Order: sequence, then structure tokens, then C-alpha cells
Amino acid sequence: MSERDGSDVRVDSARATRTGIPEVIYGAGKSREQIDRIARELYAASGFALATRVAAGDGAALAQVLPEARYFETARVLQCGSLPATGHRIAVACAGTSDVAVAQEAARTLEAFGHEVVERYDIGVAGIHRTLAVRDDLDACRAIIVVAGMEGALPSVIAGLVNAPVIAVPTSVGYGASFDGLAALLAMLNSCAPGVSVVNIDNGFGAACVAHKFVTSLVR
Repeated sequence: MSERDGSDVRVDSARATRTGIPEVIYGAGKSREQIDRIARELYAASGFALATRVAAGDGAALAQVLPEARYFETARVLQCGSLPATGHRIAVACAGTSDVAVAQEAARTLEAFGHEVVERYDIGVAGIHRTLAVRDDLDACRAIIVVAGMEGALPSVIAGLVNAPVIAVPTSVGYGASFDGLAALLAMLNSCAPGVSVVNIDNGFGAACVAHKFVTSLVR
């Protein structure tokens, strides 16, 4: 069996073989001890473990005791070991600095999966010249993750400029009528630009997984 029973955890060490994406620990709601135990088991099986949504105190402490560990505080991502480089370049762009935490969750996940990441932040539509200035950088990538709150317009703009598929990530950034990201989500789902897919609000990790599957499935 690929799943091993524990008191409250069953680790799926064969997930990467089945799906192309290894099991990743969702740190929110887990104790430091649970994250430690799961990460050690995953690392022992493959030399790699990744956890998202890990609180700063837990991440800093675990990075001191887990093998080959690094903690990225803004992204709230904890990584142990590494996966082989893929040679693929993927962009992560975000509209404003308030969106950076979600963007970095995507970027650090992609790097952990072995991709080269091009990060372009604070290029939102309130200053459209900033978007146009990085168009060539984005268009040179195999896929582009675009993170935005408020009215969620940036993915549509970028999708109208580039050849690569765009994965849109709405964030909960915005004033009252943004409804904690619902306005951005609906705007992205109703994009006029073709070639935009949309993940859940604040789901940088999910966007990274979609981009990973996009670029790796092309070489099969």
C-alpha cells in the first residue's frame, strides 16, 4: 500500500506517480508536530516535502529541525529538499503589493516543483504602462499566473497580449463591494479574453499546480 496508517495521518507517497504532483501538506489547521511528522515521512520517501499555509512561528521553528529545510515567510511555504529542474519558465504576475503573498505562494511552489519562475509584481491596470513594460517577459514563458484583487481586471488584460495560457487567481484584497474576492472571481470567470482559466480565491498553490500540469503535459 502507498498509504501508511498513523494515529491521524495517512501519507500518500505515490501521488506524484499517479497525478504528476506530489502530496503537499496544507499547514493551516495542523499542529507543528503533525507538519513535522508528515514532512519527515514524505522526505524519507522521495527526498522532497512541501507545506503551504504554514504560520510564521511554526515555519521558522521547523526550518531549524527538518532536513534541507527552508521557510519562506511571505509565501508561508516550507520546503524540504528539492525536485529536478524541468527547464520550463513560468511567470507569476500580480496587480499590487497587497497581492504579493498569494503570488509568492504560487512562485515558491513552482520553484519547488523545479520550474524557473519569472516574477513581475505591482503591474496592475491602474498604471497600465507597467503591464505593457513587462509584456515581453511574460510572453517568453510557457504559462502565466496572474494574481489580482479589487475588480480582477489584470488577467484579462494580460491574456489579450500574450500567447501563453493564463491562470487567474482572485484575491480577497479590496473594499466592501469586492466581497472578499468574490467580485474579482466573477470578473475573471467572465473574462472577455480567451485562454483564461480561474482558480479559487487566494489559491496561489492551486494555480501553481495547474501551471505545472500545463507545461509538463506538453512534453509527453
